[in-house]
Amino acid sequence: MIGIFKQKSPANIILLLVFGVIIKLPMFLHPQVIVSKEGGGLLYNAFLGFMESTGKSFPSLYSFLAFVLLFQQSIVLTRFMNNQRMMSQPTYFPGMAYLLITSLIPEWNLFSAPLIINSFLVFVLSVLFRIYNQENARGAIFNVGLALGISSFIFFPSITFIAWILLALMVMRPFRITEWLLCILGATTPFYFYAVYLIIGEQLSWETLWPYFSISLPNVKQSAWLAGSAFLLALPFLAGAFFIQNRLRRMLIQVRKGWSLLLIYILGAVFIPFVNNADTFENWVIAAIPFAAFHASVYLNSTFRIFPLLLFWLSVAFILAYQYSGPGW
Repeated sequence: MIGIFKQKSPANIILLLVFGVIIKLPMFLHPQVIVSKEGGGLLYNAFLGFMESTGKSFPSLYSFLAFVLLFQQSIVLTRFMNNQRMMSQPTYFPGMAYLLITSLIPEWNLFSAPLIINSFLVFVLSVLFRIYNQENARGAIFNVGLALGISSFIFFPSITFIAWILLALMVMRPFRITEWLLCILGATTPFYFYAVYLIIGEQLSWETLWPYFSISLPNVKQSAWLAGSAFLLALPFLAGAFFIQNRLRRMLIQVRKGWSLLLIYILGAVFIPFVNNADTFENWVIAAIPFAAFHASVYLNSTFRIFPLLLFWLSVAFILAYQYSGPGW
C-alpha cells in the first residue's frame, strides 16, 4: 500500500477512494442524524434545518456528505503539496495520511461545521503560499480574508484564524500595513452585509451580529483508545518534523516558508477547541490537515523503510480494532 501511494498516478485517485471507503465503512453502517450545536454558524444551522426532514428519514445522507468532504479535502491537500513541491517528489501520501488520521477519532467523521471549514482553510493555505512571489497580491489577500469571514458564518470560532493569516502574511511577504488592513476588510465584509440585512429587518443587535464567544477548557472523557489515537497522531508528527528539519537546507525558500505556515496552522488549530467548546472532539478535526502533511513526510522521507510500513499497518489495525472491537463509531 505504501508503494502504491508513493507514485503519482491518476489511478491512485480511485485507489484512494476505495481506501477511504474501506477505512471509514462504519460511518455508513452506523450513520448518525446531525443536529445543530452551539458554535455552529448561521449558514451551517440553516443547512441542517433545510436537511432535517430528509436527514431523519435517510441518516446515511449525512455520512455521505461527510465522506465527500473528507475525500475532497484529501485530494486538494495532495494537489497543494505536489504543486508547491512541499516534498521531494509528487505522491499521494498526503491524501492517504489525511483519510487515515481522520479515522483515528470517530467524531472527525461526522458532518460538522469544523469539517466544512477544513475546505476553506485548505483554500486559504494555497492562496497564502502563492502570494510569495506576487508583486501585487491585494486581490488574493482580500479573498483570503473574505473566505475566513464567510467561514465564520459556518463555524464562528474559525474567526480566530485571522491571527494565523496575519502571521502568515508576515512570513510570506514584507510587512505592509495596507495588506493587513485589506485582509481584515475582507474578513469583516460578510458581517457588514449581514448587518445591513439585520437593519432592514429591524433586528440589529450586538448579540445577533456577533455570536456568543468564550474560552474554556474542554471536558472530554479519557480512555485507553483516546490515548492510542493521540499516540498515533503525535509520533508520526514528531518524526515528520524531524525529517523535514534534516532536509530544510536543501529546500527552496518558499517551501521552507510553507512548512512554517503549517506549523503556525497547527498552533491556531489546537487553540480552536477552547473557543465555545462543546466537550467533544469534533472541533479538533481542523488540526488534521497540517498533521497529514507532516505524516506524509514520514512515509516518503524515512530512511528506515520498515518504519513507514509498521506505522501504516499499526494505524490500520488500531482503527479496525477501535471500530469493531472497541467503543466503535
